[in-house]
Amino acid sequence: MTYAITPDGTRIAYQLQGRGAPLVLLAGQANNHHWWDRVRADFHPARSTLTLDYRGTGDSDKPDLPYSTELFAQDVVAVLDELGIDRADVYGTSMGGRVAQQLAARHPHRVGALVLGCTSPGGPHGVERGNDVRRALAQSRPGAARQALLELMYTPRWLASHPGPHHTLGDPDMPAHARRHHLAASNRHNAWDLLPDISAPTLVVHGTDDLLNPTANAPLLADRIPGARLHLIPEGRHAYFEEFRTHAGPLVLDFLTSAHTR
Repeated sequence: MTYAITPDGTRIAYQLQGRGAPLVLLAGQANNHHWWDRVRADFHPARSTLTLDYRGTGDSDKPDLPYSTELFAQDVVAVLDELGIDRADVYGTSMGGRVAQQLAARHPHRVGALVLGCTSPGGPHGVERGNDVRRALAQSRPGAARQALLELMYTPRWLASHPGPHHTLGDPDMPAHARRHHLAASNRHNAWDLLPDISAPTLVVHGTDDLLNPTANAPLLADRIPGARLHLIPEGRHAYFEEFRTHAGPLVLDFLTSAHTR
């Protein structure tokens, strides 16, 4: 296992695969690098991919201290420093998109091009999920909340032909304190005032049928980030990047290529 050490002494596990210019892939809340297992090879014809286990997940340390999306972004910088990577393209989905916003706004010289998937600016300007979604995810009946989450991530048609295992439902080995800290970090995220400071070419991607992180957040981000492009994937739910990989993967690669040639 390979690690970077953050300024506060936390070990962050990272995984570098493929060859070519690095693309940093940032996973969703309470997930480790396996979030990207189904799709990361789609980028390898053109890029290497760099993932990490957030503090609190996977093989990284799990300190029982407050986390934040800004802190997660600092952890990404520690990994880049460990590898001697001055600048990389970044693709963040869900909470990973929130981390990517912090990274691009606060460390602009480290981000070449930026892709924000199924994410939100957070704070009072973000569009929150509906109460019906909250109730579905809070069910106490065994398996009910997990099934509700599956149906928020993927369409019934896709689930019928892809029984799993599914790597987007959270790190099953996270301690309870880390889950609480991840939830708090995501809930406290508010990048609204930072978004106009993002100078990297930016693509905002979202599924049209995402109820977990409502699609209405996508145009908010695209309008707030200077020069950002917006692309909605028809019928996509929260895990659009996996279910609609034949659409989403080439879209991201084409954007990254064009961002470096204009």
